[in-house]
Amino acid sequence: MAPLLRIAFALLACAPLLLQAQVNWNRALRQPAAWYSTAEARGMADSVLQYQTESGGWPKNTDFSDPPSDEFLADHAMDHRAATIDNNATTTPLRFLARIVTATGDKKYRAAFEHGFDYVLAAQYPNGGWPQYYPLKKGYYTHITYNDNAMVNVLTLLRDAAKNEPPFAFVDADRRARASSAVAKGIDCILHTQVKEDGKLTVWCAQHDETTFAPAWARNFEPPSLSGGESVGIVKFLMEIEQPSPEVIAAVDGAVAWFEKVKITGLRYETCKDSEGKKDRRVVPDPEAPVLWARFYELGTDRPIFIGRDKVIRYALSEIERERRAGYGYYNGSAASLLKTNYAGWMKRLHRGDDGKSSSRS
Repeated sequence: MAPLLRIAFALLACAPLLLQAQVNWNRALRQPAAWYSTAEARGMADSVLQYQTESGGWPKNTDFSDPPSDEFLADHAMDHRAATIDNNATTTPLRFLARIVTATGDKKYRAAFEHGFDYVLAAQYPNGGWPQYYPLKKGYYTHITYNDNAMVNVLTLLRDAAKNEPPFAFVDADRRARASSAVAKGIDCILHTQVKEDGKLTVWCAQHDETTFAPAWARNFEPPSLSGGESVGIVKFLMEIEQPSPEVIAAVDGAVAWFEKVKITGLRYETCKDSEGKKDRRVVPDPEAPVLWARFYELGTDRPIFIGRDKVIRYALSEIERERRAGYGYYNGSAASLLKTNYAGWMKRLHRGDDGKSSSRS
């Protein structure tokens, strides 16, 4: 019995450790359905509620699984606690709370979800776009924001909620109807902001002027340009529309043609160290390297452009400061799967042949 008792006492001694959170915020949406009714999940949900702003949204770059400190709650600086859709703020807490409500039916979590859901709906411009911050914050934050998939994340959330399927089956009919209307307006905004050059549809800038729809500046190193990054998420969202209009089909076809046109071969984008041992990034010739796309393409020329904090456009990654080369992604390969897999599957779903024409639809 002695060995068994020792084991039992050891387990009791470890009990406080076992009760500590095992799921961090980054994994909060990837748990089995049963987990969302556990004490651990409820504890995380209580923490999420403490971060919710009066307007209904949530701040960005925050670990919502860790309850806010008194200092955090007392600091009302705009950048610190302002509600935003940037960096998965607001949309991820809403998706998490939807799972909690579905699992528990708890009214306090449902009330918080509905407050946040109403915030997202209220933040939409009449033209269908979303600003980065709401209530509005002066500066580039008022632009229609595709950067880091902000607006696509909102549209996807609203689309999923409008379908009346888990984990959003509890959403009432009025909110579902408003969500469906908001998605339709958002799609219309996407179509209006798609850049056309020489009469051909291309892609999108990471942010567009909320009045003119024109590509716009954000930070000094985020110029008006064609985005080889954010545009991928926009096209994938358009491909998920169940019954796309001719305008949506044309938008997808135009964007895919542009991605094919500007793809970069023979260059490898890699992380390295500079002469002082600090992190750096560079491109080197490599005929075996996977296809790349630049983050920014110059309007009118489709040349990859690179820009540092001095706001000066250059045409080589090596010409901007190391801090920006190392701290920002100027190349990516995300369009590869879009062209190879997503577009082919989309064409097949719509019964379109290689020539782009319908083969069986009436």
